[in-house]
Amino acid sequence: MKRLLVLLALLQLLGATAAVYKQWIPNTNFETASNWDKGRVPCARDVVHFEKDKVVSVFVRSPHALTDMYLPLNGEFVLAAGAAFTASDDSWDPGCDSGGTVRFADAEHRAWFDPTLWQDVLPSGEPRPSGPIFSVDEERVPCRYDDVIFPPETSFRINTDSSQPVIQLRSISVMGQELNTPSSWAGYLQGPSAPLQFHGNGTLQVTGTGCPDKSGCACGNALDGPRICAALLRASGNQCPEAACQSPLQPLGHCCGICGATINLDFTPDFDLQKYQDRLVQELLSQPKYAGVQMAISKVHKAQTFLGITSRSSTPLIQIVLIDDRAGAQAGTAAEQVAADIMDSIAQHGEALGISSGKMEVATGSTASGQVGIHPVSKITAGTVMGLLFSLLLLGGILFLYRKGKLRFPALRLSRSWDRLEDPVPPAPASDKGFDNPVFNVEPPDADLGEETPKDIQVFYLNPLYDASETET
Repeated sequence: MKRLLVLLALLQLLGATAAVYKQWIPNTNFETASNWDKGRVPCARDVVHFEKDKVVSVFVRSPHALTDMYLPLNGEFVLAAGAAFTASDDSWDPGCDSGGTVRFADAEHRAWFDPTLWQDVLPSGEPRPSGPIFSVDEERVPCRYDDVIFPPETSFRINTDSSQPVIQLRSISVMGQELNTPSSWAGYLQGPSAPLQFHGNGTLQVTGTGCPDKSGCACGNALDGPRICAALLRASGNQCPEAACQSPLQPLGHCCGICGATINLDFTPDFDLQKYQDRLVQELLSQPKYAGVQMAISKVHKAQTFLGITSRSSTPLIQIVLIDDRAGAQAGTAAEQVAADIMDSIAQHGEALGISSGKMEVATGSTASGQVGIHPVSKITAGTVMGLLFSLLLLGGILFLYRKGKLRFPALRLSRSWDRLEDPVPPAPASDKGFDNPVFNVEPPDADLGEETPKDIQVFYLNPLYDASETET
């Protein structure tokens, strides 16, 4: 019984480790100074003004005395224990000398697909400690198997506009209540607060299930990649910062180019993403010489191309992105060294780890980006396999077109003129003093020009412009 409890505890720990929790950062609380146009919380001599056409949900933590307050037409105040509003009695307030009109800030623009408004947290809600692992931009927003947390005792207003028909999540926690089943989430949406907290065309859906594949699951935010990048780069005028390397790499799911290295892994059913990530952190990224190197590793779907044409289908692969904190000509060099170590490890242990092949690309401050190497683990190299597949596809296409009658092969026949050129010239009689002239029938130099050529003597020549059976006498 004791062993069973230990095993269950271990499984729960592993499940918690694999789960990803993302917490919404901004709020619409009354006591948050940044929610007011004057950058401070209203005081006793202030007149509080909410725009009448703005929908709000406001959490109030403590009591407040105010001179006056204008309320919106559609909104709510969520009062904590002891919170209240009272009219000011003109008594002196040390933090409110002059007073004035204080307006509540507009929260309509805060979007679900803004990576700057989310943070990775522990299941308790505490920020996850910084380390060597980071996420590409599309994965900084909640993915389809993530747990979303809105901190307890906070109100919020969030725009869910999306290019996806449904935004799937594992669970959503609101006001300290975890909603992890489709029925519990549907019940919350029918309550009075949900329409005030969520707006936009995107539909949030709680599934209650995590990623079922040990090789990992794709995030699922590719359709909203443009929204994510637009929100991330809005402050810089939609311009990526200039990279220190000549030709930066462009990882899938990332908005801007990077200096460093990327590795794409082809994997087998034995591959375990979480275990492999832990292995890389323990064996490589924890080394002092690689301090400052960060890694993002996840499953992505890469569009297939054939003869330069992009197909609708895609291939799942494991993408590893490596960056470092080096600058100038040294930018990306430490990440390149880590990538080289990973490729060496794949060559030695890839089959045991469930990795069939890996391709590395690098871009550092001293070199342009480019493919450095492919390390296949199987006995047949990737180039040979691709060559055979290409040949089979080409032959199959030709056979298909031939059977459909859309392709004809020319008959392998020699033309008559060619036959005439290869036919041997009949030997001339001994008395024949003629010679072959392809243009004219000219008498030999020693012939008597005054005599008429006997009719019984024939002169043969081969003319490719006429039939071989014609002769001139």
